[in-house]
Amino acid sequence: MAEKPHMNLAVIGHIDHGKSTLVGRLMFETGAVPAHMIEKYKQEAREKGKESFAFAWVMDSLKEERERGITIDIAHRRFDTDKFYFTVVDCPGHRDFVKNMITGASQADAAILVVAAPDGVMAQTKEHIFLSRTLGINQLIIAVNKMDAAKYSEERYKEVKEQVSQLLGMVGFKASEIPFIPTSAFEGDNIKTSPSANTPWYKGPSILDALNALKTPEKPDKLPLRIPVQDAYTISGIGTVPVGRVETGIMKKGDKVVFMPTGAGGEVKSIEMHHEEIPQAGPGDNIGWNVRGVGKADVRRGDVCGHSDNPPSVAEEFSAQIVVLQHPSAITVGYTPVFHCHTTQTACTLMSIDKKLDPKTGQAKEENPTFIKAGDAAIVTVRPTKPMCIEPVKSIPQLGRFAIRDMGMTIAAGMCMSVKQK
Repeated sequence: MAEKPHMNLAVIGHIDHGKSTLVGRLMFETGAVPAHMIEKYKQEAREKGKESFAFAWVMDSLKEERERGITIDIAHRRFDTDKFYFTVVDCPGHRDFVKNMITGASQADAAILVVAAPDGVMAQTKEHIFLSRTLGINQLIIAVNKMDAAKYSEERYKEVKEQVSQLLGMVGFKASEIPFIPTSAFEGDNIKTSPSANTPWYKGPSILDALNALKTPEKPDKLPLRIPVQDAYTISGIGTVPVGRVETGIMKKGDKVVFMPTGAGGEVKSIEMHHEEIPQAGPGDNIGWNVRGVGKADVRRGDVCGHSDNPPSVAEEFSAQIVVLQHPSAITVGYTPVFHCHTTQTACTLMSIDKKLDPKTGQAKEENPTFIKAGDAAIVTVRPTKPMCIEPVKSIPQLGRFAIRDMGMTIAAGMCMSVKQK
């Protein structure tokens, strides 16, 4: 039987709103975690007086085992619906989540935003909505969770839906096209089937229905070839073998390719995936490849491989739209934090703050402000301190998104609007 299409699913939202419990419940309802395991967790939770955490324990016991250095089979993070198989992209700590979401192979195809009905919208709820937009996630499902704690009130569900809809509108999502599902991940309401007996007033899909209704993302195989290098190895008998994930386009054996920013290039001699030689590779494939005449000194992490007749862009400067998530004071011209973009980490200097944007509309609300701070969106001009590959999101979105980090945290998320090439 053919493998079902694969989707990376991010589960996002404020820290205590029930993300782990929801994921645990999805694992359980789809048979990814057997009932006897859940019973075991429930028993343990009961003994510790934490009955309500049984499903969260499914995820957390995995986390704990991970922390103890026991490797966990990825199957624990995989679950199947009728239509797709999903890998849950881990979004633990908010700060690293941003970086991983932007630069990781964990680029999510869709996200479930979990908002607890008793609390409604919190600071991280806002940030995660902005982020999913910046990260190019365009399929969202909203779980209005902990409905049991809100006495299954339709009134409260509507209030939260209204709050979240406003935020979604601010960043350009169409709330009318997004399912808002009243759930209790703990009790199981509207997770597998809907409507649950507790929400007779609800007429929409369950979480699993909504997951099945997602659209398979288009494979970007018609775009120009771009493979960010994760590492380069020297393998005896072959030579230098860069490894990385094909983001866009197709590479075939015999193609003429070039690595930027160094400009080293040659003919593709072989392509290997999962230790087997393959004639060509496309988007999503994690490969190693060998190029005639390219040695260890010519290629390093952060370089990008493309076809010689359409080489990756190297920016002298670029214009970007950013959202400032957190910063202890204010950001001004001259600030030089580290930009994490595909596999590169490059310090870049803020040359000018061109416009402050109204996050509601995306329209300019102030030209050349002197500073920007947490919560602001802006258009800025940036100069990398050393040659760096980046592409405008309108032409190659996969290589146009970045996270800005400094002081051990994610300061901002952004996307490249245009590149002034070297």
